Amino acid sequence: MAPDHRALHYLVGTSGHPNYGDELIAATWLRYLARVAPEVEVWLDCPNPGPAEVLHGDLHPNVRFTDTLWRLCWESPSKEPWEVNEFVQRAIHDPGVAPRWVHGIELVSRADVVHIIGGGYVNDIWPSHIGLLSGAVAAVRRSGGRAVASGLGLWPVAPNGAAVLRHLASQFHILDVRDVPSVGVIEEAVTPLLTGDDIFFGLGPHLYRTDGDLRPVVVCIQSDLVEVGVPALADFLADTLRTWKVTGEDLGVVECIPGTDRTVFSWVERAFPGARFYPFSEIWDKGLPAAAGQTWISTRFHAHLIAAAVGATGVALSVSTSYYATKHRSLVDKGSGWTIVDDLKKIPARPTGTGFDRARLTELRAAKAALAAAIYPTPERPPAPPSPAPASRTTTSRVYRTWTPAAESPA
Repeated sequence: MAPDHRALHYLVGTSGHPNYGDELIAATWLRYLARVAPEVEVWLDCPNPGPAEVLHGDLHPNVRFTDTLWRLCWESPSKEPWEVNEFVQRAIHDPGVAPRWVHGIELVSRADVVHIIGGGYVNDIWPSHIGLLSGAVAAVRRSGGRAVASGLGLWPVAPNGAAVLRHLASQFHILDVRDVPSVGVIEEAVTPLLTGDDIFFGLGPHLYRTDGDLRPVVVCIQSDLVEVGVPALADFLADTLRTWKVTGEDLGVVECIPGTDRTVFSWVERAFPGARFYPFSEIWDKGLPAAAGQTWISTRFHAHLIAAAVGATGVALSVSTSYYATKHRSLVDKGSGWTIVDDLKKIPARPTGTGFDRARLTELRAAKAALAAAIYPTPERPPAPPSPAPASRTTTSRVYRTWTPAAESPA
């Protein structure tokens, strides 16, 4: 990077789909950079830069959006991890290999930081996304900058992908993951940090609905990436709600991915008349309808995290044996207090508890704050090695006999 050139922070994430959790992670880092580095040029490389700009364009004074590294992953002639890695790195060092994206390649190759932000999008479900790590490594080799990653979920690893992941991980200045299986994938090559999901860094009152339009029981049931089948999920939900004696007037349904999370509600609204639907657009504008004392049933990971952080208890449904099971387990291990259900033939008892312990949340957020300071040091905040958060903690539960919204949200 030329000495007289303004610093460039280049974020890479899976924004713009939209997906509630992915959008919150992007927003978290953009808000943080607006506080600590408002003068810096910031780019967010994501698969859908147009919708991402609409959602996030006002969060940093100098943020812009592109999809260069994603395009290179998609352009690879093979989805085999080693071949994707080879193609993307070759394109970064010889942009003529991918002539349609020369200017984008030159942009990322002058970044002082290439930051792969959190999420579970580099794994065997999307094996070509390993090229995002390849692009980060190759770009900073040209710029002299740093490749960093935070809150990544790498499990389940793509077939023939573990070795290339370890090869790439060893070239990152900072590499942080969100679950224990992800540590196992790369620990032969590097000792990663384990601070958990990036949303722990972004928790705050702005994430929660404050107008009182809340229901005592809330569900979030997806229809994508479901191994057990959507009809089985719908049957389980109906049987569980009836066993718990939940009525439609008690029930709220949350949509984290537009359309995808409405499929089951189309059935719920007939079986439980009076149920309240909260579309993604409303949640994004007004906050998640979560509060202490609620009971949740969620297949979505970030709904689990954010509801538990404000004091709600719930049931986490694992709709896939490796991907979602790993994600939900990481939150339970950190103290969410939720019940994990992977056998839809058994109706769980209605859980009691208070979500994450306040002291535990403070620890998790402090670990993320230390990570952020290490990734983006300033003269006022010299870099210090962040300490990984403990992998698990037992929390104390308290029974809520009646439902009352909490008066406060996590600060």
